Amino acid sequence: MGHSDSGFSATGLRRLREVLARYVESGKIPGLVALVSRGGETHVEAIGTMRHDGGAPMRRDTIFRMASTSKPVAMAAAMVLLDECRLRLDDPVQQWLPELADRQVLKQIDGPLDDTVPARRPITVRDLLTSTFGLGMDLTSLGTPIMGAIFEQGLTPNLPVPMPKPDEWMRRLGALPLMYQPGERWQYQISHDVLGVLVARVTGQSFEAFLRERIFDPLGMKDTAFHVPDDKIDRLPTLYAPDPQTGEFHVWDEAKGGRWSQPPAFQGGGGGLVSTADDYHAYFQMLLNGGMHGSERILSRPAVELMTTNCLTPEQQATRHALAVNSVHVSFGQGQQGGWGMGMAVRTYRGDYAPIGQFGWDGGSGTSTYADPDNQLTGILLAQVGLSVPDPARLVQDFWTTLYQAIDD
Repeated sequence: MGHSDSGFSATGLRRLREVLARYVESGKIPGLVALVSRGGETHVEAIGTMRHDGGAPMRRDTIFRMASTSKPVAMAAAMVLLDECRLRLDDPVQQWLPELADRQVLKQIDGPLDDTVPARRPITVRDLLTSTFGLGMDLTSLGTPIMGAIFEQGLTPNLPVPMPKPDEWMRRLGALPLMYQPGERWQYQISHDVLGVLVARVTGQSFEAFLRERIFDPLGMKDTAFHVPDDKIDRLPTLYAPDPQTGEFHVWDEAKGGRWSQPPAFQGGGGGLVSTADDYHAYFQMLLNGGMHGSERILSRPAVELMTTNCLTPEQQATRHALAVNSVHVSFGQGQQGGWGMGMAVRTYRGDYAPIGQFGWDGGSGTSTYADPDNQLTGILLAQVGLSVPDPARLVQDFWTTLYQAIDD
């Protein structure tokens, strides 16, 4: 077997490219950019085109909508504030977010919005950091009054109702009861958007301005932002959501004139970032380096260790585990890592080729970003097809299988 200088075999890297190219050649994925690194060496594949019907080729610096892979990066802003004691894990958040004071909690998850009991305790910073503050996206509760209200009020991204500006968004959020008691259960998405508002109010800066000052600029993440400016818009591919029944490609978001072509009213830490493979590689490499970027410290080593260690009890993450393991026809096998840290999944059992301790997350627009301390490995896969069909999830799974089979030592 041929060797490369990066701890990957040349044969394994060829297989990686062949497997990725197969998805593009089949027409299921218009194009993709994949970056893998190990031992200081980086290997990049840019395959296919920016549009389903052809167009410009994918390039290493193509800008992608990161969707939920925004979460691990946006979380770093809160960790900076923990490092500086401007936030404390068990401080109630109501001093900065008075909209979340004196919460009411639904008696039954499917009950009417006014059938509530008082929250047993205030919501804390820890609850937001671990996605356990009591409200979130819950695919097992679709059709309930509370999920209907979340959609109708524009509290989640990528829906027909646009998200309002942060203060109005918080007002609407504060008008709803919690689904569960604070700290009781992991729930997806909304806590990350609340965190963005919290960071802005604590720092007196916009969420993006603080991220840029403390994370993006120090790491050289020059293409990471909450929108794509005009002079870069030709590097943003069309985003697709294929029809679940027919597989026909439907445009979810165009580049020019689309959702990311202008600064958003709400800078969403849960899924609002755009970025490139090299920008995300810089961030995850910093995490692998214990918070260091070259000679500059971005986060403390304990902050990185806290983010990338499972923070949840089995009871807190029961619904997430059930969705991943018992509902693979819905989740397409995603989410089977076992644990959740702060802003990202953490593997707590060996369920596939990746070892315990691997951390990162996937995005609904066809993105996947993880790092692996045991192998000192980073993988970034960026595509532009939503998870309305299984193909993007299968691409992600095959990317990680072929990446790990390429390890050679």
